[in-house]
Amino acid sequence: GPVRGLRVLQSDARIDLLITDVGLPGGLNGRQMADAARLGRPNLKVLFITGFAENALLHNGQLEPGMAVLTKPFAMDTLAARIRELIKG
Repeated sequence: GPVRGLRVLQSDARIDLLITDVGLPGGLNGRQMADAARLGRPNLKVLFITGFAENALLHNGQLEPGMAVLTKPFAMDTLAARIRELIKG
């Protein structure tokens, strides 16, 4: 779950990109997880996967550089293109 994911993000593992759903179980949402991860990795790229209803949660807190949103449902090639843009970005 999110807590285990956060432990990995706070380790010294090499991570190029965090892909997280905005809605996560266990009280921590994807935006909070990304913000916590960026404390130790300020340049971490983040792709949020979101259902339409969750979009407001993201856009109230403006997205920072290196963050992008993909709204469900999406095609795999759209996901791949978004990942490429973020990693090159």
